[in-house]
Amino acid sequence: MNTVQLIAKKRDGGEFSNAEIGQLIRGYVDGSIPDYQMSALAMAIYLQGMTTEETAALTDQMLVSGNRFEWPDGGLPSVDKHSTGGIGDKVSLPLAPMLACCGLAVPMISGRGLGATGGTLDKLESIPGFRTDLSMDQMRQVCASVGCVISGATEGLVPADRKLYALRDVTATVPSIPLITASIMSKKLAEGLDALVLDVKFGTGAFMKTADQARQLAESMVATGRRMGLATTAILTDMNQPLGRMAGNAVEVNESVAALEGHGPDDLMEVTLALGAELLVSTGRDESLSQARAELQKTIDSGAAREKFAQMVAAQGGDLDAPRPVAPPQEVASPAAGYVTRIDTEQLGQAIIAMKGGRQQLGDPLDHSTGLEMLVRLGDPVEAGEPLVRLFAPAGSIAHVSAMVREAIELGPEPCEAPPLLLDRI
Repeated sequence: MNTVQLIAKKRDGGEFSNAEIGQLIRGYVDGSIPDYQMSALAMAIYLQGMTTEETAALTDQMLVSGNRFEWPDGGLPSVDKHSTGGIGDKVSLPLAPMLACCGLAVPMISGRGLGATGGTLDKLESIPGFRTDLSMDQMRQVCASVGCVISGATEGLVPADRKLYALRDVTATVPSIPLITASIMSKKLAEGLDALVLDVKFGTGAFMKTADQARQLAESMVATGRRMGLATTAILTDMNQPLGRMAGNAVEVNESVAALEGHGPDDLMEVTLALGAELLVSTGRDESLSQARAELQKTIDSGAAREKFAQMVAAQGGDLDAPRPVAPPQEVASPAAGYVTRIDTEQLGQAIIAMKGGRQQLGDPLDHSTGLEMLVRLGDPVEAGEPLVRLFAPAGSIAHVSAMVREAIELGPEPCEAPPLLLDRI
């Protein structure tokens, strides 16, 4: 069947065979299927969806389009976590060294921020000298010597996803559960993992705005991972307010280091421990989640995780003790008294972008020194004139960004309860 017929088949609600999906992905990677035809196919998938079998086949065909990591037989179990993205989500930074201290190998492939959510690689690059462009061999070496590594995807790793994601980003087809599933899971399967945990976020600062949407995505990714032999679990976590207190780049690294030193915000540590415990249980390192959480906490209490993070940073060319510049602070005061009833967390992410702490377009230069600190949480009472947020920003952008922050935080006359941070486990 030719490409036009395949596009029409999905447009009309048909189901692809494994061979047809392979034909499409191979053709797109080798250039015989042009962008305009793949754009039409992506829109057809967006509108008609895919079955679980089709999604697994798409994931597999994207996976085999490039290289994948192989680890020695009898070595440490390899694990990773993936987050669907949120404001202040810095979990990867403390989690990777904590897991390495517990006897797991953590080859973590991360991404950059685009849009309101921040990127792990951008945060790490606020550490002077830190390299996020390691080759596959270099990643293997760091993981073997330290136990954990965090870097970007190499050119040869899942090239089909790199091409297709760039196309989806400019054709309004990003919010497709089958396409999201195949994109995320193909990259994670290429890491040669034994276990994966997914942090699927919902709320005003998340890609999925409702818990139901997040649950559908989580179920799709877990089903695909398990179908392909990867122990996969997911946790639905709330993103109706930033995770932790800091959001930005250098400020999030600073908060991550504080977390590794035992001074992390409760919500950040709750998510970090919950995700890490899933991996320790999935790999058989611990028998129960409570036992796993206790083991992870010991890596903080002993200082081992902080030392492991410093070792990883050094192995990737960075200097954790070198100064990380932070822009001058400026507080944003509440215009009235009341209770914090809603936080437009995505708008806070846009405020960081306005301070050049995030990108409007891929390739935009970043100012790693900018960011914000949340001084209030959902349900908190505030007085008129009380500080809501502390901005770290160049003087020229303060007025505009302050207005954005005030608009993002809604006050009401009655107290409200914040939603549960961990909603469900799948």
